[in-house]
Amino acid sequence: MRRTLSPVAVLAVLALLLALLLLFALLAPAAARAGGWANVALSSTPTEIRTGGTWSVDLQVLQHGVTPMEDVEPAVILTGPDGAQRRFAARPTGDAGVYRARVVFPSAGSWRYTVSDGFTDVGTRVYPPVDVAPATPAPDAPPPGREPAWFVAAAACALAGLGLLALRRRPRLVSRPA
Repeated sequence: MRRTLSPVAVLAVLALLLALLLLFALLAPAAARAGGWANVALSSTPTEIRTGGTWSVDLQVLQHGVTPMEDVEPAVILTGPDGAQRRFAARPTGDAGVYRARVVFPSAGSWRYTVSDGFTDVGTRVYPPVDVAPATPAPDAPPPGREPAWFVAAAACALAGLGLLALRRRPRLVSRPA
C-alpha cells in the first residue's frame, strides 16, 4: 500500500522550506560580514603631549591584514581621567586604506585611547595610557613701566654713540697766530 501526503501536509512542508530559505537569505549577508576582520596600524603613538596638544596619527586599515580598506570609518576614542569619552573620526588621506585623525588632549592627566577600525569594531584595539602634562605657562611679561634689561642697555649704548658723534662734529676752535 502506497501512502500519499495530503494536500495540507504538502503545503505545510513547502511553507517550512520557504521559511528556511527566507531565513537563510536574511542571515547570509550578516554571516559573510561577520567572517571579516581588519588590522589597524598606527603611524605613531602620542608622546610628550601637553594639555591642548594635538596628536596627528595615520591609521592604516587592512582587511584580513592584507587588503587596504576603503569606505570604512575608523576613529580614535579617548577616555579621560574623569571617564568621559571623546571620539575623533579619521578622514581618508587619499592613499588606499590610510586615514588621518587629529586627536586633541583637552586636559592634563592619564588618558586611555582605543582605535576602532570602522569595519567590524570587534576587538577594538587598546593601547597603554598617555600621561598628558599641563600646558606650558606663557612667559611672564615685565610689569608696566619696567622694560627688559637688554632694552635699557641698548638705549644707553645708542645715547652714548649719539653723544660721541655730536662731539666729533662740534666746530673746533683754531687759534691763529697774532
